[in-house]
Amino acid sequence: MQRCRSVRRQNLAGVKSATACAKVPGPGPRPSPAALSMATRPGAYAPATDASGKASALRYADLPANLRKQMAAAAEHLAAERLGDAIAQLTPVLGSRPEHPEALRLLGIVLHKSGQPGDAIDAYRRALQVAPDDALLWNNLGSAQRANGDGEAAAEAFRRAVELAPQLAAAWFNLGKMYKTQGRLELARPALERALEREPAHVPARVTLGETLRSLGEVDAAIAAYERALRDDPAAAGAWYGLADLKTYRFDAAQAQHLRGLLGAADVPAEPRIFLGFALAKALDDLGDYAQAYEALAEANRRKRATFSDWNPAALAQHYERIATAFAAAGPPPLDAQLGAEAILVVSLPRSGSTLTEQILAAHSQVDAAGELPDLAQVIDAESARRGQPFPHWVAEASAQDWDRLGRDYLQRAQRWRGSAARFTDKGLANWALVGAARRMLPAARIVNCRRDPVENCLSCFRQLFAQSHEYTYDLSDMAQQWRSYDRLSRQWSVLHPGYFLDSSYEALVREPEAQIRALLDFCGLPFEAACLEPHRVQRSVRTASAAQVRQPIGAAGARAVRYPLAEQVLRAALALNS
Repeated sequence: MQRCRSVRRQNLAGVKSATACAKVPGPGPRPSPAALSMATRPGAYAPATDASGKASALRYADLPANLRKQMAAAAEHLAAERLGDAIAQLTPVLGSRPEHPEALRLLGIVLHKSGQPGDAIDAYRRALQVAPDDALLWNNLGSAQRANGDGEAAAEAFRRAVELAPQLAAAWFNLGKMYKTQGRLELARPALERALEREPAHVPARVTLGETLRSLGEVDAAIAAYERALRDDPAAAGAWYGLADLKTYRFDAAQAQHLRGLLGAADVPAEPRIFLGFALAKALDDLGDYAQAYEALAEANRRKRATFSDWNPAALAQHYERIATAFAAAGPPPLDAQLGAEAILVVSLPRSGSTLTEQILAAHSQVDAAGELPDLAQVIDAESARRGQPFPHWVAEASAQDWDRLGRDYLQRAQRWRGSAARFTDKGLANWALVGAARRMLPAARIVNCRRDPVENCLSCFRQLFAQSHEYTYDLSDMAQQWRSYDRLSRQWSVLHPGYFLDSSYEALVREPEAQIRALLDFCGLPFEAACLEPHRVQRSVRTASAAQVRQPIGAAGARAVRYPLAEQVLRAALALNS
C-alpha cells in the first residue's frame, strides 16, 4: 500500500502561498507495460500527458538552469507515478515562477492523478491565461473536466486541442473516447481513426475503436481491432477483455494459455489483473473447462469486489424496502392522465434480456430506441436536492402538481436522445426501482419488466465485468439479495399497476418469439410489424454487454448454471429456491 503524505501546494491565484492537505502517493516503481494497458479498459480515462508523461525540455527552456533541473526531475517522478516527489520538485519552481505554464501543467497532472480534478482544472486554466494556444494544456484540461463530471466542457477542450495540434494522437483519442462515452458513436469513430492514423500503435485508441465498432454492430471489425491491439501489445488487458465481452467470440487453447501466463506474472497491477481474470474465465468456459473457469471467475470477482471499500449491501436492501413502503398506497390523481404516453420503459436487472426486448421494439416503425437513459434517476435526484431530502423520504409530500412537473422535466430531457418516431424506449438499469415514481410522473407510460430465471440471471451478472456501478454483481450472495429486492418490487408494481406494467419472460421470448412479440406490441399499443420478428437486422448503436448477441437471430440460449454447480448451489440457497 502506497503511503500518503501531506504536501505543500501553490496558491493558484498567485497572491500568496498556502499549505493544503493533498493526498498524494509517495514514491513507487515505474509502471510496467501491463500497468500502462490499464488505459484500455472499458470506460477508462487517464490524465492526458504527452505520450510518456514526461515534459519536453523545450517547454521549460526559458527557465534558469537550477529550475530546469527541478522541472526535469519533476517530470521523471511524474512519469514513474512518484507524485509526492514530483510535487517536492515543482514547489520551488512555482515559488519562483508561479505563472509558468509548464510548471502549472505538471502540477495539474499531479493533482488530477491524486484525485483532485477540480484543483487540476484551476491549474490548467491559470496556465492557459499565459499560453492560450497550447494544445497539451487543452488536452490536459479536457481530461480533468471529464474526471470532474463535465463531459461537454471536456469535449470542447479536446476539440480545441486537435484544432491547435492536429498531429496530437492523444487529443484525438481523448476526443473519440469522450464522444463514445456520450453515445455519439458517429463522431467517436472518425476521431479514433484519426488518432490511429497519427499513431498506429496507440493501443488504447485501438481498443476504444473496437468497443465503438461493437456498439455499431460491426462485430468482425471490432474483433480485428482488438486482435491488432494485441499484436501491438500482447498484454493489453482491455483488448483481451474486449474479445471476451463480445460473448459471441470463442477463444482457443493457445489464447487461454497466454492469458494464464499473463496472470502468472507477479507485477501485473490490480486493475488489469481483474480484466485478464474475466477474460481467462471466458476462455476456459469456451474450452469446456468449467471447473477452472469458475475458479478464475471467482478470483476475478473477489478482486473486483475488494475495490469497493464503502459498499454496503444491507443499506441498499433497506433503501429498496423504503421505496416499497413509500409507494404502497396510491398517489394523487394525475393532472394529465395521458402524460408520458410516448414513453416505453424497459426495466430489469442487468443480463435479463432487456437489450433484446428494446431491439425488438426498435424494429418497429413507430419506435425510437433511446437506450439506457440517465434521465429518470437524474430528475428524481434533482428533486431530492431541491427538497433537501433523499428519495423516497419526500414521496408522501409530493403533490399531483409536483409529479406532473417532474414528468414534464423527464420528457424534455429525454427529447435529446430521441428521433422523430411517435414512441421511444428508455431501458435505464436503475429504473426498475423507480417504477412507482415513473407511474406518478408519466401516468400513460407503458412499462415492460424483463424477467429471467433467477439463477441464470444472477450467474450471468457474476460473469460480467461492468464498466461502472453494479457493485452487487461481484459476490453471489449480494447478487441474490439484489434479485430478491428486485423481485419484491416487481411483484408490487405488477399488483399496483395492471394494464401498464408487463412481466416479460426472457425464456418464453426465446422459446416462442412470435407469440411473445405479438403480446409485447399489443401491450405497448403498437400494431404488429413483421420486422419485429427479426430484430437482429436493426441498424442502430447498442451500448450494452449484449451488443454482439442482439446482432444474431433470436435463439434459445442453453442453461449455464448446471455447468457451474458450486455457483448454482450458493445461488439456490441464497435465493431460497427449491432444488
